[in-house]
Amino acid sequence: MTSTTGTLEGQTQLTALDRCDRCGAQAYVRAELASGGALLFCNHHGRAVEGTLRPKTLNWIDESDRIS
Repeated sequence: MTSTTGTLEGQTQLTALDRCDRCGAQAYVRAELASGGALLFCNHHGRAVEGTLRPKTLNWIDESDRIS
């Protein structure tokens, strides 16, 4: 299930070229920060930081449902 907060105007789907900022694996989560900028995470690291980071985001885009 794709989970988001905020609006997605102008957003594009994450691709295989989008990499996790922590480990370099394929990114399935994009955290768009209220302070500006965005962070990309693999599913593992996205889950690890979601509790602390998500309240600080404008958009939390979770495309982990695409994992086969």
